[in-house]
Amino acid sequence: MGSPRCDFRPNVDTSLREPRATVLIPGARTRYLAEIAEQGRQVNASIERQAEAADRAQHYWESLRELGCPNLPKQLGLYDPHHLIVPTPAAPQAGKEGTQWPECGERRQGLPDRRKVVFQWERRQGASTGDNPNAPHVVVDRSLVTLRQRYNDAVKALSAESVNLLLEWPQRLKSITDEVGEYQVRDKVIRVENYRESLSHQKIPKIAAPGYKSWGELLTFLGKENLPGAYPYTGGVYPYRRTGEDPIRMFAGEGTPERTNRRFHYLSVGQPAARLSTAFDSVTLYGEDPAERPDIYGKIGNSGVSIATLDDMKKLYSGFDLCAPTTSVSMTINGPAPMILAMFMNTAIDQQVEKYLREDQARWDAAHAKIEAFFEGKKRPEYHGELPPTNDGLGLGLLGITGDQLVDAETYEQIKAHTLRTVRGTVQADILKEDQAQNTCIFSTEFALRMMGDIQQYFVDQKVRNFYSVSISGYHIAEAGANPISQLAFTLSNGFTIVEYYLARGMKVDDFAPNLSFFFSNGMDPEYTVIGRVARRIWARAMRERYGANERSQMLKYHIQTSGRSLHAQEIQFNDIRTTLQALYALFDNCNSLHTNAYDEAITTPTEESVRRAVAIQMIINKELGLNFNENPWQGSFIVDQLTDLVEEAVYKEFEAISERGGVLGAMDTMYQRGKIQEESLYYEHKKHDGSLPLVGVNTFLPKDHAGEVATTIELIRSTEPEKAQQINNVKSFQVARNSLAVVGGPSGPTKPLGYLQNTARDRKNIFAALMQAVKTHSLGQISHALYEVGGEYRRNM
Repeated sequence: MGSPRCDFRPNVDTSLREPRATVLIPGARTRYLAEIAEQGRQVNASIERQAEAADRAQHYWESLRELGCPNLPKQLGLYDPHHLIVPTPAAPQAGKEGTQWPECGERRQGLPDRRKVVFQWERRQGASTGDNPNAPHVVVDRSLVTLRQRYNDAVKALSAESVNLLLEWPQRLKSITDEVGEYQVRDKVIRVENYRESLSHQKIPKIAAPGYKSWGELLTFLGKENLPGAYPYTGGVYPYRRTGEDPIRMFAGEGTPERTNRRFHYLSVGQPAARLSTAFDSVTLYGEDPAERPDIYGKIGNSGVSIATLDDMKKLYSGFDLCAPTTSVSMTINGPAPMILAMFMNTAIDQQVEKYLREDQARWDAAHAKIEAFFEGKKRPEYHGELPPTNDGLGLGLLGITGDQLVDAETYEQIKAHTLRTVRGTVQADILKEDQAQNTCIFSTEFALRMMGDIQQYFVDQKVRNFYSVSISGYHIAEAGANPISQLAFTLSNGFTIVEYYLARGMKVDDFAPNLSFFFSNGMDPEYTVIGRVARRIWARAMRERYGANERSQMLKYHIQTSGRSLHAQEIQFNDIRTTLQALYALFDNCNSLHTNAYDEAITTPTEESVRRAVAIQMIINKELGLNFNENPWQGSFIVDQLTDLVEEAVYKEFEAISERGGVLGAMDTMYQRGKIQEESLYYEHKKHDGSLPLVGVNTFLPKDHAGEVATTIELIRSTEPEKAQQINNVKSFQVARNSLAVVGGPSGPTKPLGYLQNTARDRKNIFAALMQAVKTHSLGQISHALYEVGGEYRRNM
C-alpha cells in the first residue's frame, strides 16, 4: 500500500475521452447488403421477363403486318379498343337467312356472302375514327382480332422504361454511326468524330453498335449493358473516352518531398495532363513525424515520400498548378488521411494566394515585406537542391507562411472558396479496407469513420465537386491475397457501408455519392476481365433502385492498378509482359484511371528507367494498338457476357454471407474478411508452389543453366542519411516557427495549443474544418497524438 508504484488515484484527465458510443448503421438497415443482392437479382429477372414480352410483341406485330392488318399501329403502338372486338353484324330480319359470324376458316355451302356486312362494319368504324373511308377493306376474322389482342397485351406488359428504350434506340444508333456524335457534360455540348481511319484507310468505329434485330435481345442488351455512358453503365460511365488526356496515373514517392517532386516533373514531361499519384512512407502512413527513434529513423523516406508538415506538401507539388484543369492528384493515405488532405487543400489555397499576389507587383512587394518581417532572425524553409526544368517555383513563394497571413480575410475566403470548388484529385482515406487487409490503422474504427464523414460533410458545405473524398479500395484487399470475387465483393460492400453511414448522419445521397471513387487491382485471373463492368452495374442499380440517386451518383468511377502481387523477383523482365496484359484488361473495360507497375517493383521502388517503361506500356496500348481505336471492345463477346453474369451472382452471394454476420462492421468484428483473405492467399501460394498454377519463369519454363535461381543486379531505391536528417530538422524547425501561432483553447488551457481541435472532436463538431486550421501550425505527429487523446488509438479485436 505504501509503495510509490501503487497509485490508486492516478492523475488521468478522463474528460478527454469520448464516453458515448455511436451506432454507425441504424438497426433497421443492417440487412442492406442482402437487400441489394435481392434487388439486383430481381432486376435481372425483370429484364428477362421484359425481353420475353418484347419478343412476343414483335412476333405478333410482324405477323399482323404480313397479314396486311388494317389500322396496324407503329411498332410498340397500341390498337384502339374498337379494333380488338370481333364485329357482330345486326340481327337477321324475319324470313332472311342468318348472318351470324362463322368460326374462323369455316366453309359452309349454301350460305350467302356475308363479307359485305363486315366491310360495312369496318367502314363505319373507320369513318368514326377518322380513317380514310375509301381505304380498301379486308375481312377481319376472329384470328386477326386475337392477334391484335395478344399484341396489345404483350406491349402492355412492357414497362414505360422498356418501351422508351426501344423507341429511342434508332436515334441513339444513328448518333454513334453518323460521322459525328454529340453528347452533353453539365452545360457543355461535346462533338466527337465517330470513326478513326486505320493505315489501311478503313473507318474503325469508336463505338461498335449491336446488330440485334430482335426486340427482346435488344432490350436485354439495353437493360444489362447499354452503350457506354448510359444506365446501368456496364460499358462505361461516359459516352466516349476523354480526348487529349490518357488515363495514365504517374505513381511516385521516395525520399524527401524535393526528390519526389523531381520524379513527378520527370514523369510529366511531354504529357498533356499531370495526373500525379503519391505514395507516402510508412512513418507518414502511421501519422508520425520523422525522428531519431529507432522504430522510425530507418523508415524515413523509404518506399514512399516523407511528409510531415504543410511546407513538405508545398514542396512536393511545387511547379504544378493544383487548380489547373489538367492537374489531378491522388494520395495513397488512410489513417492520417484527414490531416494529409488538410495539408493538400491548404497547399492549393496558398498557391492561388501566391498567384493573386504576383499578379500585381505592388501586392507582391508588400507581401514579401511581411514575409521578411516574419522570418527576421529565423531561417526560412527552402527547397533543397535544384528545381527541375519544368518547375516554375509555384507554391514555394509561401514556404513557412500561410496565405491568411498575407491577404485580408475577405480576399482569403474568396480565394479559398474558388480553390475548393476547382481542385481535382482523390484521397484514399478508406479505413474499412485498412482494418480488413492493409493494417495502417491509427485511430479507432468508429473515430476514423467519423472523420471520413466530417470530410464529406465539409465537401458538401464548401461545394467541393471535383475532388473525391474517399477512394474505396480493393487493391490492397487483392494484394493481401483475396481472389477477384472477394476483392470486388468486399470493396463494393465497403462502399455501400459508407453510403449507409453518411445517410445515417443526415447527408443526402446526391450530395455525397459523386465524391466517392473506387480503386481495384487487375491480376491475371479471368474474372479481372469484367471487374469494372460488374462493379458499375451493381453500383448503378443499387444507387437508383435502393437509394433513389440521380444519374451522376449512379456512375461508379474507378482507378485500376496492375497487380503488384503478380510481379515476381524471378525472371524479373517477364513482369512487363504480365503488366501489359493486365493493362489491356483495364483499358478495354473503360477504367477511368490506370497505373501500370514497373517490372522492378517486386524488389524496390521503381527507378527512372523502369517507371518510364511502365508508362510506355499503356501509352503503346492507347496510341498504337489498333483494336483500342474502338472504345467498347468487350461488348458483344459471349465469354465476357457470361463472365459478367457469373461474377455478378458470385458478388451477390458474398453480400449475403457478409449480411448474415451483421453487415460489414459486424463481419469485421469477427474478422470474417481477414480470415477469408488469408484462406484465399494460402490457396494461391499452395498452387504456386506445387506447380498446379503455372507461373512462367517462376515454377515453369525455367532456363536450364540456372533454373530461375539467379542474382538480379538492380538499383535499390532508398533514402540517404542526409535526407533523413533533413526531414528531421525540417519538422523541428516548422514546430519552432509555427506552434506558437496556434489558437489556444481546450481543457488544459494555454499549455494545450491543440485544445480547440480536441474540443471540436469531443463536442462532435466537424473535425476536418478544425484540421484545416491545425495543419497551418502543427506537424502531422503532433496532430495525431492530440487526436489519440479524444478518438482513441486503433486496437484490433482478438
